[in-house]
Amino acid sequence: MLATILTICGAWNAQAQIKRSDDFHTKYQLKEVVVMSRHNIRSPLSSGGAAYQRVTPHTWFAWSSPSSQLSLRGGVLETEMGQFFRQWVVSEGLLPDNYRPQGDEVLFYANSRQRTFATAKYFSAGFLPFANVEITHKLDEDKMDPVFTPQFTKMNDTYRQQVLAEIEAMNGGPQAWMEAQKATLDMMEEVLDMAHSPAALQGDTTHFWFHDTQFKIEKGSEPKMTGGYTLANSVADALVLQCYESENFAPFGHELTLEQWRAICAVKEVYDGLLFTTHAAAVNLSYPLVSRIREELQHQERKFMFLCGHDSNLASIGAALGLQFPETENALELHTPIGSKLVFEKWSDGTDEYVAVNLVYQAVGQLQGRSLLSLNVPPMVLPVIVEGLTANSDGLYRLADLDARMATAMAEYEAIEDVPTAIRAAIPSEATLQPDAIYNLQGQRLETFQRGVNIVGGKKKITD
Repeated sequence: MLATILTICGAWNAQAQIKRSDDFHTKYQLKEVVVMSRHNIRSPLSSGGAAYQRVTPHTWFAWSSPSSQLSLRGGVLETEMGQFFRQWVVSEGLLPDNYRPQGDEVLFYANSRQRTFATAKYFSAGFLPFANVEITHKLDEDKMDPVFTPQFTKMNDTYRQQVLAEIEAMNGGPQAWMEAQKATLDMMEEVLDMAHSPAALQGDTTHFWFHDTQFKIEKGSEPKMTGGYTLANSVADALVLQCYESENFAPFGHELTLEQWRAICAVKEVYDGLLFTTHAAAVNLSYPLVSRIREELQHQERKFMFLCGHDSNLASIGAALGLQFPETENALELHTPIGSKLVFEKWSDGTDEYVAVNLVYQAVGQLQGRSLLSLNVPPMVLPVIVEGLTANSDGLYRLADLDARMATAMAEYEAIEDVPTAIRAAIPSEATLQPDAIYNLQGQRLETFQRGVNIVGGKKKITD
């Protein structure tokens, strides 16, 4: 399968960045590039007694980095991506080869998590090898910078209900969307041999479940999901990361097709989609980054800006601005692959300014093969559509139109009234639990027994 994907990857027709025609270049000059990047390959977000480890009797891949940090492979891949961008901007005349930044022409700004800071550092090493680029970050190592934290900074009861209503309207509602993943969850249980896992043997769980899902929408916090589906999300995440790191499409001896891997990634997409891609939530969650990108595109001295955050950042920016991410090719993830970059190219025809928006990412074969990237062996480059705006015949949007779209998203945020709210706890305290009632592992009251683990009278009861 890997050989097949590598062949496909080498044959695809790259768009945008590396396929600008001579006629295009007689009309336009590249003035600035703003990159909003997702970090590259990392180890799973937790280790030791992590839940994803307890649901299989098999041994997971030996990660090359501590929990949640950028892997060694991720560092190599990001350096290669930086080298590709270096060749591209040099070919466009935006920067000279072996450029050393002057003044405010180049800026790298990353979240203070190790995986995001390191991604920016490795990219900069490939992008500007003759310069010791400083990566701007504001907090101590592994702290979340509020600019990159997809958290609600304004809240009121009406607004909360609007967010929840949009969640309920998405793909037929959370339960229907999760139910659509049932065949994949069953396949994951078989791949993991979950019935013989430590969790099963200790009476915790033998199945993935999702009927207890609830959402927590509060000021000062990221949107949260409680319930069994969070376990499915974390396990799917670990499986995909293991696939990249181990160069193996057969987890624990189960040969999976590319379609099955994309289905596993779809489990994660449901989780991220519900939490980060309703428009009402996104204008709140993405406000700091949307305002920063807008500011950068108006910066007359800047030539290159690199922001590094998370997939939740790309998702919320896209939902706030009406960006239609393309369905990916030669990737496991459906819309924002690991290490992907949302790229805003600013062009000028001497009279007006325009923007091209693209998604740039390494194909799965390039991630596993650590392919050296160049203008002749490029990463995947797919155009991003801005819904409601009309591109010209060269595929460019007027900067003024995109700026107006960003201004609208910011105005929607500013119109949210921030007032005290009446919040009912999503998870009852232990003192409120009635001894004869049925609860799930999150302490939520159930009317009947659910599939998986139930708590009755303080004891676990497993129902198939």
